[in-house]
Amino acid sequence: MKHWTFTVAAADASMHGGYVEEWRSSDGTAAARVVESGDIMSTRVILTYDDYAVLPNDGRRYELHEGELSVSPAPSPRHQKVIVNLIVILDRHVKTHRLGEIYVSPIDCIMSNITVVQPDIVYVDTEHLGSISRRGIEGAATLAVEVLSPSTADVDRRTKLQLYARYGVPYYWIADLDLRVIEAYRLTEGRYEPTGRLEGATPAPLVPFADLDLDPAAIWP
Repeated sequence: MKHWTFTVAAADASMHGGYVEEWRSSDGTAAARVVESGDIMSTRVILTYDDYAVLPNDGRRYELHEGELSVSPAPSPRHQKVIVNLIVILDRHVKTHRLGEIYVSPIDCIMSNITVVQPDIVYVDTEHLGSISRRGIEGAATLAVEVLSPSTADVDRRTKLQLYARYGVPYYWIADLDLRVIEAYRLTEGRYEPTGRLEGATPAPLVPFADLDLDPAAIWP
């Protein structure tokens, strides 16, 4: 079995303060990228699900974005509290009405052999329950929910929004802790269009749960 180790190498003078991130497996495979002033300059290899599956269980969140490894730290207690509150609300509704299944991260959504993501919350409707496998969810879930944190906000609003659209996730929610807002999007002709916004103190529904009034007081800590 392959095992991966992560190192950050010191920069040389020609990199102007940049550095090298390297992932090296026990069989000698190397995946490295040169980072200069926060920008990725080059990537030498494309990682696959098999590489991803043997990454260390060290408390960080690992994802594959079109073959590139994305790493983020464990979320904050406030972030986790919002996830717990949403899970309680959504899971009760989905179970009561037999609408499918709700899952919480970490769970792998395997979009392709080179794209594996872990949404904070995942909803799979009854029509797509067959996509749930021993590995995780194979292909697009019905709804992906991301709760923003400082280390993931840009990825959630840009990279993952694009990935979810590309792989056909019908609905996407972005929950902003600081603004106390949830933005809801529906996939239309390959692009996400805003369909609703939960803000303020007034309960309101968001697609795909048109008959569920979400109470902001029950969500935000």
